[in-house]
Amino acid sequence: MTWLVQQTRRFSRQYKKLQDNTAADVDSAIDELRQNPEIGERKRGDLAALRVCKFCSGGLLYLLGYTLDDSVRLIYLEAVGPHENFYRDLKRQQ
Repeated sequence: MTWLVQQTRRFSRQYKKLQDNTAADVDSAIDELRQNPEIGERKRGDLAALRVCKFCSGGLLYLLGYTLDDSVRLIYLEAVGPHENFYRDLKRQQ
């Protein structure tokens, strides 16, 4: 059974800035998350509630950060971007 997906404002702003081929790769990663949201790696420390799904696009490693709400089967897409400074930027915006 698939999960519902909801974008945060931060995610939608970052998604709009992506190139078309990268956005298509993000869409396919989101489709995989809908089927199995446990594929992402759970973070520790300050970002303990966050899970991260890694994928490659255009030769770069991209990260898709999300949180889960098990009670209503909802995936909140928190952030997307290249690996460089991904976690630093997330910590700043929290």
